[in-house]
Amino acid sequence: MNRHPRTPRPALYHDSTPPLRFANSPQWQVPDAACCRSLWNKYAMPDHIRHHSEHVAAVAEFVARTGADMGLAVHVPSVIACALLHDIAKSYTIVHGGNHSQLGASIVMQECGNPHVAQGVLHHVHWPWQLDVDAWFLPLCIIYADKRVMHDRVVALDERFDDLNVRYGKTERIRQRIHESYVQSVAIETAFSRRMGTPLHAYSLDSGRMVQRT
Repeated sequence: MNRHPRTPRPALYHDSTPPLRFANSPQWQVPDAACCRSLWNKYAMPDHIRHHSEHVAAVAEFVARTGADMGLAVHVPSVIACALLHDIAKSYTIVHGGNHSQLGASIVMQECGNPHVAQGVLHHVHWPWQLDVDAWFLPLCIIYADKRVMHDRVVALDERFDDLNVRYGKTERIRQRIHESYVQSVAIETAFSRRMGTPLHAYSLDSGRMVQRT
């Protein structure tokens, strides 16, 4: 038996370990919509997840184009591709288990070799660092767009998270994690809205386009 106490490991502070920044590079393949749908077929994405991904892409594209119009450094095709592929590993993990964000990011790297898009897939559930929409536009945009889509409908964040609580909030710990995700999603929405001067909460999908509700 080892009688010598181990030296405590230092805590991991997210602020001291920022993620790598990936600007779009012409050397990296950005899959277009047709290529993304081909990958859906290859990885047996169920129809309901395809519909969900299409709606997430519509929200993400709107946010990205609005940001680009305001002068933010955003590569719109990368945002669209990431939105279409963010749940690419869902089918596998439903059957076999595992983390669909991590596996999805590895699939994107394998198929496309694009770390910019893969980073958005990897972090589309939660962002553990500061919410700087200028520095980390793509992953934050995908988190937000995903949280605005309930199944195949664009809804307000409150409605989306009420649904998550009803369907998954079986324990206090799960409900706490859902609440933490809600708080982050509201903060991301607020950060984008202030940066772009656009009240994102007031927009919804109509005939395939994001329009402001009156």
